[in-house]
Amino acid sequence: MAHLKPEHLPAFAHVSSDPRAQHYSQLVETRAAGCTNRTRVRNQRYAALRALQKEGEYFSEEQMRMREPLLYEQYIGQFLTDEEVLERSQEAMLDGSQEGQAGGGGSCGLANLLLNSYQEQLIQNRLQEEQDREDGAQEEDEDDEDDGVQQRGWEPTAEEKALLREEFISQMHQRFLDGKDKDFNYRSVTQLSPMLSSQFMALK
Repeated sequence: MAHLKPEHLPAFAHVSSDPRAQHYSQLVETRAAGCTNRTRVRNQRYAALRALQKEGEYFSEEQMRMREPLLYEQYIGQFLTDEEVLERSQEAMLDGSQEGQAGGGGSCGLANLLLNSYQEQLIQNRLQEEQDREDGAQEEDEDDEDDGVQQRGWEPTAEEKALLREEFISQMHQRFLDGKDKDFNYRSVTQLSPMLSSQFMALK
């Protein structure tokens, strides 16, 4: 039955009056409809991902860090030098200042700086909560705890850091495709124009 498709059902027309045949025919049609729906959802999300990549903000490193601080810390954050951390903070402040100037003056710039500071505190609080949960889980398994200590003592090369960054981005993309970005309105994905959806489906 796993290989039957709706187009195969006419071959069983001679037993279509049998309740068992009707039951299995309905299963085949339901399964096919489910597969079609999953494919459509996957294509729509892929189209949305590509559009968001082109737009640039949603999948920027800072935005991804805000959504998944622990994952970011594990792949990127823990290996940053003090200078790189300072540079990241300065870039966030600069972005806020520029947005404030574009919005009309120093008061807006100050508001953006305060907002960035508040967002950073939220990230740190969420990171601490996620780390506490992970540490609690690792304490139940001594082997996992030993592996974690070994991981923290490892210092990757520049090439390895680049690979870790790519892996982090790849995981964030996959989380989006799997529907795991809690703050994203996935219902809006279905509003993509048919032309846009077909264009990205053609890339598959």
